[in-house]
Amino acid sequence: MNFIFDFGNVLVKFKPLEYLSGLFSDEKTIERINKVVFMSREWLDMDRGLITHKEAVEFFCARAPEYENEIRLAFKNATDIVSPINETINLLPEVKNRGHKLYYLSNMQKEMCDFLLENHKYIDLFDGGVFSCDINIIKPSPEIYRFLIDKYNLIPEECIFFDDMEENVTAAEKEGIKGILFATAADVLEYLQ
Repeated sequence: MNFIFDFGNVLVKFKPLEYLSGLFSDEKTIERINKVVFMSREWLDMDRGLITHKEAVEFFCARAPEYENEIRLAFKNATDIVSPINETINLLPEVKNRGHKLYYLSNMQKEMCDFLLENHKYIDLFDGGVFSCDINIIKPSPEIYRFLIDKYNLIPEECIFFDDMEENVTAAEKEGIKGILFATAADVLEYLQ
C-alpha cells in the first residue's frame, strides 16, 4: 500500500492566525494581515510556483500599505509558520517497516519547500512526492493527483491519501485514491493496523 501525506496540518502545523498572534497583539492587525496575505490569490500563486515570496510581499504591501511593516515582519521569518507534528512523523518509520511506501502531495511554496527539504530530515523516509510549486498545479485540481500517480507508476486503488481539507480528499477519491480526512495521527495508525 502507498501512504500519501499532505504537509500542512498533517506533517507540519500550519496555523496562520496562531502564527500572527505570536507576532502581533492587536486583533485588527492580525485579522487584516491574515486576509491580505493568507486568504489572497497571491498566496495560491506562490503555491503554484508562479511568484516568489519577495514578489508576493510587494503585492501585499501595495494592497495594505498601512500594514507594510507588519507584513514584512511576518515574512521575515516566514518558515516559522510551520513546525513538525511529531505524532504523525513518528509513525512514518512504522509505515515503512511494515513494507508500505511513503509519498507526499502538498500545496507548497518554493521557499517553504526548500526549508522543509533542508531542515526536516524525516522527508528522507519518503519514496517520492510532489510539491505544487514544482508543477504549477495545486490541489484539488485532478491533474496534481494524476501527476503523482503517473510519476511513480502508482495504482490509485493501492493508495491512501491523508489531507486535512475535505475538498482535497474528495478530489483524490475521484481519481480512485482512498481519501482520509486527517484530524490526528490516530487516523494514520488506524489504517496502519
